[in-house]
Amino acid sequence: MSLTELIADVENSEKTLVVHNADESTVDSVAERFADRNVNVTTASTESDPPDYVVLSEGERVLSATSLAEIVPDGGRSRTPGFDSEPYKLILDELDETLFTSYDGRQMLAASREIEDRAWRAGKGTLYAGFQRYSILERQLPVYEQLGTKPGLDVAAFAVPDAELSDHEETFDVHPERADEIRSTWFVAFDGGGDEESKCALLAEEREPRRFYGFWTYDPGTVDDVFDHLGETYLDGRSDERPAAGC
Repeated sequence: MSLTELIADVENSEKTLVVHNADESTVDSVAERFADRNVNVTTASTESDPPDYVVLSEGERVLSATSLAEIVPDGGRSRTPGFDSEPYKLILDELDETLFTSYDGRQMLAASREIEDRAWRAGKGTLYAGFQRYSILERQLPVYEQLGTKPGLDVAAFAVPDAELSDHEETFDVHPERADEIRSTWFVAFDGGGDEESKCALLAEEREPRRFYGFWTYDPGTVDDVFDHLGETYLDGRSDERPAAGC
């Protein structure tokens, strides 16, 4: 399954987020927060505890339930990633594998950082990233040079060579590719370094100029699908091997 087919598969599956026992203004704020996601926000009233909670479902299947406080923004604080400081604040919420719509470059970078930071903290495994073009990858060279210094972490970037990359530390691999899906998609995927629960991926397609539509996932099977496709398509079937050396 190609990268764009993976996105389309997620796009065809809408989820419902039911907000229980909250006032109208709170429900409105939750709906506004998830306005860029392929999720239907509704409300319900119950007499049971806890007083305020949300339930995420897909069709008749309940996916998760949590307190309302867990999904209420904390002021939108962010920081420049520093892999040796405290872990990057997770921005990926419980809407795993739900389509997000119209993310800009800043939002894509924020989501990418969470996955990159997870790989950094694990210190082992494989991290694949695609930033579409060399001219975009250029701005991420310091981050990926740092990621590549972890001895047990194999890092590879895929991009269309539309420009020359600046001289940089060859701590990670760069794969020049000219395929349409490499040009049109932004992805970051970590194989968990041997820990199934640490597998995660972000995958999005640029459908309008610098507006991205896609999803993130912690599902090991979906992450494996991303790695298998990249390995079989661009690394001569080496989905279970280290990225080919050379930058």
